[in-house]
Amino acid sequence: MIEVTSTRATVRARIVDVAAALLHDGGSAAVTTRAAAEGAGVQAPTIYRLFGDKDGLLEAVAEHVMATHVAVKSEVLDAAAAHDVGPLEDLRSGWRAQIDFGLGNPAVFRLLNDPERAARSAAARSGRRVLESRVHRIALTGRLRVSEERAVYLIHAAGVGTVQTLLAVPPDQRDPGLADAMYEAVLRQILADVPTRPEDGPRVAAVALRAAAPGLDSLTEAERGLLIEWLDRIVVTPDRLPPTPHNRGEGDHRGKSSRRKVST
Repeated sequence: MIEVTSTRATVRARIVDVAAALLHDGGSAAVTTRAAAEGAGVQAPTIYRLFGDKDGLLEAVAEHVMATHVAVKSEVLDAAAAHDVGPLEDLRSGWRAQIDFGLGNPAVFRLLNDPERAARSAAARSGRRVLESRVHRIALTGRLRVSEERAVYLIHAAGVGTVQTLLAVPPDQRDPGLADAMYEAVLRQILADVPTRPEDGPRVAAVALRAAAPGLDSLTEAERGLLIEWLDRIVVTPDRLPPTPHNRGEGDHRGKSSRRKVST
């Protein structure tokens, strides 16, 4: 039974490798069950038995290529953390690698960015977790001015849009500075200036503390939960009043007035 399972896995892997080469060289149109079967040295019915149909084969190929790419990204992230590579430098490296992957694997990129396919892709979810980890490292430094979730959405959307825009243009006509310009634009949206801008209010500090809150062992689980709930409100709720001396004075006045009423 083990030998049969091993043989099945070996044949499947060989077919996926052949189909991946076809996809890379000729796009999805080049991935036919006949071509994949001939290249892998199997009969066409084997394709249907293992993958269901051509779409199933394409999905398996996209998962395989993306999973390999994500595994490399995870290794780079671990190495960056281990060798004290700055989180912003690590994020820039990850951005560049993702852009290069999309441009180098246009067929896989298009397959995995189909909304329905992406929703069920384990490799795509793993890639998102790597991005979340990179953003979390930045949050711990106190540099994020938006929530971690929003930062991840902005970076992901910008990356997908950049690759799609570049793929729509012949290689010799692509703007070589577009990816870097888009990255800088995203940073301006998610990073707090140093020192913090007045309009950021307490949000930057809240984002940093929110990132560290799950590991605050000095608090009970219930206390950590309550702290996280409060911090999430600060992060996602726009400030209603600018943090000016005038407003602070009004707040103090209201507080004193309230205390006088209570004492009477």
